[in-house]
Amino acid sequence: MTRMWPPGDGTRRPPAPRVAAPREPVDPARIGRRVVRRRAKGMDAGAVAAALDVARFDARQASRHEDLADDLRGPAELAEWERLHQLLAAAAPGTVYDPDTDDVVQAELAADAAAAAAREADLREAQRIAARADELQALRELGTLEQTEPRHGDEAVRDELTRRAGGYVQADVDDWLAHALAAHLGHYRDPAAREEAAGLLTPPVLAHAALLAELARLGADVDELAFAARLATTEPEAAGALAAFLTRVEGTPA
Repeated sequence: MTRMWPPGDGTRRPPAPRVAAPREPVDPARIGRRVVRRRAKGMDAGAVAAALDVARFDARQASRHEDLADDLRGPAELAEWERLHQLLAAAAPGTVYDPDTDDVVQAELAADAAAAAAREADLREAQRIAARADELQALRELGTLEQTEPRHGDEAVRDELTRRAGGYVQADVDDWLAHALAAHLGHYRDPAAREEAAGLLTPPVLAHAALLAELARLGADVDELAFAARLATTEPEAAGALAAFLTRVEGTPA
């Protein structure tokens, strides 16, 4: 297989940067609601009504200042005081506000936990992809990538290697994946993985794999099929059409 590095690049690449942990985005409106809930904890309906009057006064004052026109926290605090006022107005006399029994608060906490879990899962996946990209890069430098079987998720690793190369297509990695897909190696032994690859790999890689598979079924020597990669790279639609034609020819009675 032929490597394709960015022009002028003949040196070993530095290690890829560590994947940073994603941070929860700052949300002024959410901060405002949380402040109101902390202040309102233990308040009865009368105390909340008084706090609402103050919030309304502050909102009127803020409306006079153009520099506060884009403020998100103030309106959110006012809206939360209004919600709590309605909540306690509908509750039994003497009821005090408790965020732990507020259905809206509990739903937000559940959503926050789910979002945090999703961010953590994304971080773990990014770290896995980065580590696998480092591993495949080392195998390329050792010249043993061809003997390595692909794993689930290597399609994303291919994209990571391309990103690290500044967007330049890594021909040796594409050839490796195309051969593995054609020969059903590694995780491509599973038909579901091969079907999934159709939506994860680029048209040239898929066309290359399809052409290799048909030529191999016709008895061609894999070592003599370097032209298939060139055809799939320059004319993926033509390579796919040729693979389909060979399938039909193979299935036609003599």
